[in-house]
Amino acid sequence: MDGQWEEPGENPLIGDLCAEGEIAVNIGGVRVVLFGDVLNRYPESRLAELVNCSTQNSELISSLCDDFDPGRKEFYFDRDPDAFKCIIDVYYFDEIHIKRGICPICFIKEMEFWKIDQSVLDECCKSYLSEKEEELKEIASKVKVILEDLEVDQCITRTQRCQRFLWKLMEKPDSSLPARIIAIASFLSILVSAVVMCVGTIPELQVTDAEGKLVEHPTLEAIETACMLWFTTEFLLRLASSPNKLHFALSIMNIIDFMAIMPFYVVLSLTYLGTTSMMELTNVQQAVQALRILRIARIFKLARHSSGLQTLTYALKRSLKELGLLLMYMGVGIFVFSALGYTMEQSHPETLFRSIPQSFWWAIITMTTVGYGDIYPKTTLGKCNAAVSFLCGVIAIALPIHPIINNFVIFYNKQKVLETAAKHEVELMELKSGRELPVTPEAPGCFLAFRVSQSSTTCGLDVKEKLRRV
Repeated sequence: MDGQWEEPGENPLIGDLCAEGEIAVNIGGVRVVLFGDVLNRYPESRLAELVNCSTQNSELISSLCDDFDPGRKEFYFDRDPDAFKCIIDVYYFDEIHIKRGICPICFIKEMEFWKIDQSVLDECCKSYLSEKEEELKEIASKVKVILEDLEVDQCITRTQRCQRFLWKLMEKPDSSLPARIIAIASFLSILVSAVVMCVGTIPELQVTDAEGKLVEHPTLEAIETACMLWFTTEFLLRLASSPNKLHFALSIMNIIDFMAIMPFYVVLSLTYLGTTSMMELTNVQQAVQALRILRIARIFKLARHSSGLQTLTYALKRSLKELGLLLMYMGVGIFVFSALGYTMEQSHPETLFRSIPQSFWWAIITMTTVGYGDIYPKTTLGKCNAAVSFLCGVIAIALPIHPIINNFVIFYNKQKVLETAAKHEVELMELKSGRELPVTPEAPGCFLAFRVSQSSTTCGLDVKEKLRRV
């Protein structure tokens, strides 16, 4: 590189070094001499403007740098020297790479100060920057939720105050002891309902109705009814207290809650409100059985009370590419080995491979190492084909597993760090506001979070420092 990096004070003849067309800058205590023809490759940058401006124009110089020493002909900048070493690369290589240990959000601020466009960033750095911006938005959203929970506005009506209290009671288990008790009761109701559904299918615990058919025991039905009444009351209270009804209705978890409740009332309507002739119809009876099977959807309600299950869901979403590769590998292997198995087994008079589609089942249970034994090869070549398919299945399943587990661990740890960062941000806001929380969005301490939520590139310094530690 043509630039000369020096520590200030090393050479007493610094003024003689700054010849015509050169510029000497001091970045956070580190002195560097740069050449004008190099800096003019980006004429809109701050350094190019310094090279081309006159040393007599003090107002322009003061607007471009923090200080200027005419005797030493040196421009002073109170900026990060490590970030500047990365930024100066654009004049020589036409691209910038963010070095390890530098906060990308702070680095963007440095680029804006030196008037360098973000388009010169290397592709890997752009993706890294995008990831950090997403983290920053998540911190801002978490901070906003915390502030909304702590916010006390004396101007709201009693109805709004009751609605907010009810929403925190039903949706925020950590907000109070009653909210935690309700969350535990809901969790136990889900477990009891699932157990009752399973136990109700045991023939020894069933009773015979007037028509001689086995039905669930009345005690189990009573427990089931009590659980469903709890689920219904909980769902209606959450719906009534929701600040955004449309968002509540479109939420995946709320749709699952509705699907878990709806079959009970449909079956109840068909059973007790329908006519006898209607219940004798085969289609209606099949519909009732299908709706009873839909009761298994209530087990997914556990995800609303388990952050681990939610994290697993998000990790699987981030691993769709790996899961797609797994399905592709398995699909190709199933097709190849089922076709080979069908071909090799045709010479045996008692072959169990009647067709290639029928052989798909054998290939699936073999490659997934299940092996029920209902269909198996009998020829030597068929057995060799089965051994190879088994080994290929193990390899195909094992390859994507590590990336999926790694995505889960990374996402889980990241969520814990972001939650901690959000809590620390709220504590900083409390210290800055000079009083205890709750604080309103208009308070100075809250300005950072609301500003971040609007634009991640204009974040507050405290949030950026927290991301740097992340």
